[in-house]
Amino acid sequence: MNQQNFSNHQRWVPMYHFVSSLLIYASFIGSLVNLYKSFSSGAGVYSASLIVVLAFSLVWVHYYARAFALKAQDRAIRAEENLRHFVMNSKLLDPKLTVRQIIGLRFASDGEFLELEKRAVVENLSEGAIKKAIKNWRGDYYRA
Repeated sequence: MNQQNFSNHQRWVPMYHFVSSLLIYASFIGSLVNLYKSFSSGAGVYSASLIVVLAFSLVWVHYYARAFALKAQDRAIRAEENLRHFVMNSKLLDPKLTVRQIIGLRFASDGEFLELEKRAVVENLSEGAIKKAIKNWRGDYYRA
């Protein structure tokens, strides 16, 4: 696996992000077209409506499958970084930090973690700004 850095740390799963997304949204649009044609012809409106409901449900399932996995991952990252911070200076992370800031801090090496954490609180740095400020990137190769 390549060395991770700011420019390549995002993870894309082509079969999920592109192929299945395209198929699901195309199915939903196709179901709407089918429903429209059913209204025009007056036949099959009930079955076309059911297909729209199913396709719409599939869109929501597709969205929430990813959203729930990311939410669980965010909670794990928050706990891991809290433990890491506690090991380094016997205190928990500053409660003023947002989850997004903590997620940005997870890529900081141990040598710059504490200083960057203080900067994030004082300057209210965004997740992206924190990631850009990291000099020694600590890769995360187990992301969902």
